[in-house]
Amino acid sequence: MACWQREFARDPGRRAFVSVGCVQRPERVAVIGVGILGASVGWNLSRHGAAVVFIDAGQPGEGVTNWSFSWVNASNKTERRSYFDLNVASMAAYRELAGTIGPGSWWHPSGHLRWAGDSAAEAKLLETAELLAGWDYRVEVYTGAEVRRRLEPALTVPGRTPVLFYPDEAWVHGRHLVGRLVGRAVESGAEHRSGTAVCDIGTGADGSIRTVTLSDGSRLDVDAVVNAAGPSASQVAGLITRHLPMCREPGVVTRIGCAQVPVHRAMHAPHIEIRPDGDASVVLHSREVDALIDTGEDPAELARLLHESAKHVVPELGNSRIAQTRVAHRPIPADGFPSVGAVPSVPGYYEAVSHSGITLGPVIGRLLASEILSGKRDKMLADFRPERFPQSENLPHIHD
Repeated sequence: MACWQREFARDPGRRAFVSVGCVQRPERVAVIGVGILGASVGWNLSRHGAAVVFIDAGQPGEGVTNWSFSWVNASNKTERRSYFDLNVASMAAYRELAGTIGPGSWWHPSGHLRWAGDSAAEAKLLETAELLAGWDYRVEVYTGAEVRRRLEPALTVPGRTPVLFYPDEAWVHGRHLVGRLVGRAVESGAEHRSGTAVCDIGTGADGSIRTVTLSDGSRLDVDAVVNAAGPSASQVAGLITRHLPMCREPGVVTRIGCAQVPVHRAMHAPHIEIRPDGDASVVLHSREVDALIDTGEDPAELARLLHESAKHVVPELGNSRIAQTRVAHRPIPADGFPSVGAVPSVPGYYEAVSHSGITLGPVIGRLLASEILSGKRDKMLADFRPERFPQSENLPHIHD
């Protein structure tokens, strides 16, 4: 492999490379989409010396990242061992991140509770708990009475109901975390272009990334792009004629305003998911209510249904009010697993597209930044490479 020579440019718009052994190291990287994944990749690139340009049609962290249940876990990721391991690694990366940038208002490692409403679902939960324990994942089993006495006195969970407690899980205030990561990157010299979308990606004669053109009319010379555009990732991929198939899976999230938050941690109760969201807010979500989105039900009615379910579990929420509701589209590649890494057919183009972006942000940010800067592909991402999706003009595009 030929080595790249060191070339520096005084004009920041010119292309520049740094030789790292025999690997081309990009000096200017455009990160498209500034949610949790884009912010994590960009911050890791910036702190290791790359010039980063964050580009987002909105504001940092205010898209899907801000309308996620934001539950950091691996207990719900058992369908493939490599996927479980990736999530466990990111849980550890979160603890390291909190030590590096400080926990502040974004990090809440208070554990997670889960219980079922019928015997069949309960048996399935206990079976999963046994599997997780066999994989050395910490899980504790309490009765409802013990949970009310020791952890969450405001709950109405029946006294003899088995309740699983995952002490190593957490919740994250995604918008606050994104703001902190982008702020740190900007302090290190990163640029930030908000309120403008990428409308074209230009390549050179060799097929490698050369430019990005923005909706405000500006064009940037870059050496690489990271597609972290969430629900718009398939459209961004299409700018380089790449087919990135995505699932369509909308979800509704409601924020409840309350004078005093009556719960201390994230939880999955029958029919409803509940977590704190700071000093005066609670977040609600339900897969059952998500199923009503495509029926044309008004979002205000969906919010009311979420609130009603939550009041059955936490009666104190009866005095709260619905503050905000949003239907968001989850960025899920067609097979349900992340698409992370280089696309070999387009040198300089990388993807960071995944559901569970809140959980996976720190580990994807670290591994992908390392791959971009060193050219080395980490084995942890082997099952989640973008090239697993066949590129055929006959395949239909499935947009999220």
